[in-house]
Amino acid sequence: MNELDRKINEIFPGLVVRKDLVKTVKGNAIVPSYVLEYLLGQYCATSEEASIQSGIETVKEILRKHYVHRNEANLIRSEIARLGHLKVIDKISVDFNSEKDVHEATFSNLGISKVLVDSDTVKKHKKLLVGGVWCISDIEYTQSEEKGVCPWTMNSLKPIQLSTFDFDQFIKARSLFTTDEWIDLLIQSIGFNPEMLSKRAKLLQLIRLIPFCERNYNLIELGPKGTGKSHIYSEFSPHGILISGGEVTVPKLFVSNAGKFPKIGLVGYWDVVSFDEFAGQEKKVDKALVDILKNYLANKSFSRGIDTQSAEASMSFVGNTKHNLPYMLKHSDLFEELPSKYKDSAFLDRLHFYIPGWEIDILRGELFSDGYGFVIDYLAEILKTFRNYDFSNRYQKYFELSSDISTRDRDGIQKTFSGLMKIIFPHENASKDEVEAILRFSMEGRKRVKDQLMRIDSTYMRVRFSYKDLESSSEKFVKTLEEEQYPRYYYKDSSGEESSEEEAQSIIEPVPASSDNVSQTEASPQEPMPKHLEFKENQRGITFEALFSDYLRGARRIMVTDPYIRLFFQIRNFMEFVETVLRIKPEDEEVHIHLVTVKDEFKGDLQEESFQQIKDNCAVAGIQFTWGFDDSNSIHARHIITDTGWKISLDRGLDIYQPYEMNNAFALANRNQKYRSIKGFEVTYLRV
Repeated sequence: MNELDRKINEIFPGLVVRKDLVKTVKGNAIVPSYVLEYLLGQYCATSEEASIQSGIETVKEILRKHYVHRNEANLIRSEIARLGHLKVIDKISVDFNSEKDVHEATFSNLGISKVLVDSDTVKKHKKLLVGGVWCISDIEYTQSEEKGVCPWTMNSLKPIQLSTFDFDQFIKARSLFTTDEWIDLLIQSIGFNPEMLSKRAKLLQLIRLIPFCERNYNLIELGPKGTGKSHIYSEFSPHGILISGGEVTVPKLFVSNAGKFPKIGLVGYWDVVSFDEFAGQEKKVDKALVDILKNYLANKSFSRGIDTQSAEASMSFVGNTKHNLPYMLKHSDLFEELPSKYKDSAFLDRLHFYIPGWEIDILRGELFSDGYGFVIDYLAEILKTFRNYDFSNRYQKYFELSSDISTRDRDGIQKTFSGLMKIIFPHENASKDEVEAILRFSMEGRKRVKDQLMRIDSTYMRVRFSYKDLESSSEKFVKTLEEEQYPRYYYKDSSGEESSEEEAQSIIEPVPASSDNVSQTEASPQEPMPKHLEFKENQRGITFEALFSDYLRGARRIMVTDPYIRLFFQIRNFMEFVETVLRIKPEDEEVHIHLVTVKDEFKGDLQEESFQQIKDNCAVAGIQFTWGFDDSNSIHARHIITDTGWKISLDRGLDIYQPYEMNNAFALANRNQKYRSIKGFEVTYLRV
């Protein structure tokens, strides 16, 4: 275990589990993660390896004996008949039979139905009536001579979820972690390796949790396939349900008037209702459903028949996009994949936050955690408890939103801010800078919605998304990442006309010449000029060729000073820098590149061996490579100096890319730098 894992186990004994164990015990059981972690939490909530291994075997044995595989249902039914009764783990749903005036249960995998359930059980576990609940149940088989009598009897039923927890202790324990430690604990609890994610990527993952802790929160995430958009809603919490966006009906979602009494739908029983596969222009959508949804998203209420009812369920809409980000910005909008009836400005305006799914990595093995995180059910209960709290005004001590921001925009910003504060700062001990970072992130997500509405509906006007620092009285503007990355495509109205940056300056903060200018791989024909550029975390399209080629062209001697060319990925970055020089140098010229770095304390021999390979392989292409080690450990600044009079200062050196699939020869990010997400960094070009 690393230091964080030891700390997690010390502060939350019995409430955390090693996250890789879920995959170990799951096998071919199609069971939500929270069910498996419930069992692991009973037997493996420890850091002792012997106890963990023993617990794993116990959980496997429980699953072997009691979990019902659909293809073995007939065998299990036969076994119950032979033994008389048996405990099973299955998803159970209940229907009310109005003709017989009784409740009847259906066991999803076991394949039995019309099992009588007493009214007290249904009253105690109402979610059985909508969608079903995973339970441990004792089933008895009694043969009956009476016609029409179900031979199956349910003797007991226990939903698989936490029974009790100490909320106050949770709040106290939060103060024992730094902000970064706490965020990493949450990321590990979700199942991801925090070392593989940037700070912004972590926040995007945590946004997915807000519907579980914030009532009536409306979230949308559109992006490429395979980024785990729906995972959190199907696997994370027993309080959320994932449904197919194309299959839901008004009665199922809101209320059914069939029978003697109206029967409330999913929004009345679940904290979160998530629409999976929400995108798809060709999908047929019931306009009546869209109309009721619009009212519910705005007012938390819905009408069906003569009565108006209210509910607290948050809504999440997730779907796939077909095109990449610049294509969508240039040719349409970020909602282009939605069915036409959902691409209604009145509906979209109810969304509080748009998660930019194109920023989230496609899931791969190294992204998953083998560290410790909360047992999912424990965290789910904590988040559910926070639905009774409101943190939406916690920024007002330091900041004030612009008066230009409408009530609906303000509501979206404040609900997102409240959710993130509950998740990251439940003890309410956040610094001014931390509050500001969350406020800006919350504003960006709502601004993404509003800016796209301007493209869809000409009645929407551009809004200054800004806030005032009450201490300095300065006004600060917020922009989306794609706005800074692709300004020439971003400023387009509903008529499809692109706006120049100058035309937008009277309404929003001017866009500086920055990442968009450098994201093109073609070398600029004009003479390079001294300048300073800043790049935001998670941007793509930034290559060494675009960053350096104009300033390296014509150089015959280049000196690179960077103390962190030690590990494999750092040496690989340096090799890609050398390749950049190769691409721009004339074939009949030679260039001498000298590297000044620090020798690795543990793998210095391997480091030098890599340098020698670079030297040998590049010599045939006209690159003379040499290196030297600074033994004083006094190197701090990272820069590149050329014999043509340029100094390029890099606050991160060449280490500007986030982790990517180095071992996958077919991954675009492995083969082409412009498909990699970057870390936030700054670069300054100076004449010396």
